Amino acid sequence: MPDYERFRILLEEERERKVALLPALHADIASANSARQDSNVDDEHDPEGSTIAFELSQASALLKQSSRGLDQVDAALARIAAGTYGTCAVCGEAIAEGRLEARPWTPFCIRHASAGRGQ
Repeated sequence: MPDYERFRILLEEERERKVALLPALHADIASANSARQDSNVDDEHDPEGSTIAFELSQASALLKQSSRGLDQVDAALARIAAGTYGTCAVCGEAIAEGRLEARPWTPFCIRHASAGRGQ
């Protein structure tokens, strides 16, 4: 049986890291958008334009990934509170502690990991 308190602490620490990262990502996106608007750049033909487009795309992808990760962490914390943490959402079997250590937010056992696209 997993040590739920240890996993709750790990998840809360991960949540704090993700929440702290979000404002920086929002600032990066705002900065890239501002740079794009302040210049009359043709993204396809100007070397600086492609850099701005790349930075904006990368920051947007990281923001989406971090937001999704935060949702997963929040869902795992809710499962701890509900008493369902560590139980596979597909088969109802216990999730191996090693899997929880690697991905404490996962709702799936290793056999059903593809149900959540690798969670």
